[in-house]
Amino acid sequence: MSVELPFAPVDTIIRRQAGDLRVSSGAAEELARRVQAHGAALAVDAADHAGDDGRKTLMAQDFGVQQVVSRRELELPIAPIDRIARLRIDDRFRVSMDARIALADILEDYADNVASAAATLARHADRRTIQAEDIETYFALFE
Repeated sequence: MSVELPFAPVDTIIRRQAGDLRVSSGAAEELARRVQAHGAALAVDAADHAGDDGRKTLMAQDFGVQQVVSRRELELPIAPIDRIARLRIDDRFRVSMDARIALADILEDYADNVASAAATLARHADRRTIQAEDIETYFALFE
């Protein structure tokens, strides 16, 4: 599966959590891959909810979101989030703008949590750079 999510915003999210640590390009790429896979899985569940309600459009509530944040508050771009949402769902479904923003918010929180843990792992390993192995270790330990 190709990665739809650009690495630059993911790198920015990692840097928010990194403090004085550097971030390798491999770490941004690995986290982008993981965020994309998580987003595609969430979209499948959301499509199931929409289908159960007899709708062809995914809404924010299908992602468990009651209040949608402002698009300006997000680091992740909306267009790639739309493509991620469509990776594994049937073509008959549409994704509303609120659903895209809700998914971006969920994925950004997810990335923040992983990045924070990866920074802790890099510090524990006495390294000055967050690497892809820190992202991989997080998932090996916690998922």
